[in-house]
Amino acid sequence: MTLINHSICYIIGASTIDEIKINKEKQDFVIAVDAGYSHLEKMGIQADLVVGDFDSLMRIPDHPHVLQFPVEKDDTDTMIAVREGLNRGYRQFVFFGCLGNRLDHTYANFQILCFLAENGASGYLLGEGFAVSAIQNRAIVFPDRMKGILSIFCAGSAAEGVNLTGLKYELHQYHLSNTIPIGVSNEFIGKKSVVSVDNGFLLLMWTEEIDSLIFRLKNPD
Repeated sequence: MTLINHSICYIIGASTIDEIKINKEKQDFVIAVDAGYSHLEKMGIQADLVVGDFDSLMRIPDHPHVLQFPVEKDDTDTMIAVREGLNRGYRQFVFFGCLGNRLDHTYANFQILCFLAENGASGYLLGEGFAVSAIQNRAIVFPDRMKGILSIFCAGSAAEGVNLTGLKYELHQYHLSNTIPIGVSNEFIGKKSVVSVDNGFLLLMWTEEIDSLIFRLKNPD
């Protein structure tokens, strides 16, 4: 399996979508998940692969590359799409239509972000004005041009050695639990900012324009 550096696997779900911005480059890959296919149809965007049990779409897509699965299964349709992307060598995933509507599926998608982090990949859920991602035992850096809100949550029983620098509220070697939301509503202040964790998972939610995030993924410092 060849790892595809800096290319993006876009995953399109069935939840409400404000906008989809896919500036697809040669090695990028677009997966429609069940009724997410209808979003792409309406916007004239071509999927490379369509997966799902199609209980939401209520039809089998007229597409040359369809993977159909039973309704009763262990993985969600979105998780199946992620596994397909990983198997194709992708390590950066951008999700549209995977926030909102059903709270249980939104929470399941937060868990998928942790699964990606655990497997050396990164995922970004986009929607409702926010980007959501997860990290494990590492740091994530934000440039000084960032504006707005950044919230950090423990995505496990505890996160050890949490550091926040370059933000309005800083933490240093902090023990962050999953029962106290001390990390909510931090703010970017025009400085390069770093969020890191020595041991554990962090779930991050921040405000950022879609174009800005995609540019940063394609052009890492």
